[in-house]
Amino acid sequence: MARDRFAPDFDPDCGDAPLSSVKHDIVIGRWQGLRELLRSTGPDWLARGHRMRMLAQACASSSTVETWLAAEPHSADALVLRAATETARAFNLAVSAGRGAPIDQTRVDGAVLACLAATEAYLDDPTPWTSLISVARLYPAGVRRQELARWWDELHQRDPYSMEGHLQVLHYYSARWHGSHGLMYDFARDAAGVAPPGCPLPVLVQYARVEEFRHAVDTAHGRATSVALAQHWNNDGAVGDVRRTWDRWFAGRQEGPVAPGELRDVNHLAHAACAARVTDVAAPLLARLGRRATRTPWSCTGDPVQQIVKYRRDHGVRD
Repeated sequence: MARDRFAPDFDPDCGDAPLSSVKHDIVIGRWQGLRELLRSTGPDWLARGHRMRMLAQACASSSTVETWLAAEPHSADALVLRAATETARAFNLAVSAGRGAPIDQTRVDGAVLACLAATEAYLDDPTPWTSLISVARLYPAGVRRQELARWWDELHQRDPYSMEGHLQVLHYYSARWHGSHGLMYDFARDAAGVAPPGCPLPVLVQYARVEEFRHAVDTAHGRATSVALAQHWNNDGAVGDVRRTWDRWFAGRQEGPVAPGELRDVNHLAHAACAARVTDVAAPLLARLGRRATRTPWSCTGDPVQQIVKYRRDHGVRD
């Protein structure tokens, strides 16, 4: 019997089976599964952050989190999930309105207030601080520098190597939002420079490269960008960044499977290594990922399936 042809698996939950099971409850308005999942997750901030993000996206179009809060108004987990859900709803409004179009600022204010309430309900949790920094992007002029710095300090005290927290600050500092390419790259490189061996923060540089590319495409307004961006992924700086991230992060990472909460990070480094033609980094990453993949960042440079299949073949990775 012939083997099945290789095809990436873009599971939106990144292989988190308990999360996928609980998300089915949201459709029918059941909240008890959410409570048990978050209770069992405990202070595993990587897993908790991943699950909160995915649950918030699922809850954004339902009233399940409100039903939970009506039943248990003092539940810290419910309040943190409501903050993440209100943040997701605000971003959904922004996407629907279109790039640069104003949205109802009372919705943004409401998300901020929900985040602040969550920080008081669960004092040790970095998750609502991450949501707070995320929703700050939706203010037309951002937030005051002192305010952002205070929120960042609170997050950093609770989880100093939070990948998601750093990523939200990186987005805030990007040229697409309230900063510049220089400010964004400086933040990414500073974070990478203080990260201990095996910590994923060095891959922030690859996230920054994706952000720069997306900004260039957005500002081209349909004009041909292939010539200007031809060397974006494989110039000497990009190649050097890939090797540094591999050496600082993945080469020093403990053996073991890629956790759902870090799958997107590994895909960013794999994509960067493939695009930069760094075979000795790309091949082991693609092999470690197997069929598991995230659509971003592959979707930025073409069809995700075609790219992953092609790069696996080009780098000699067996199906």
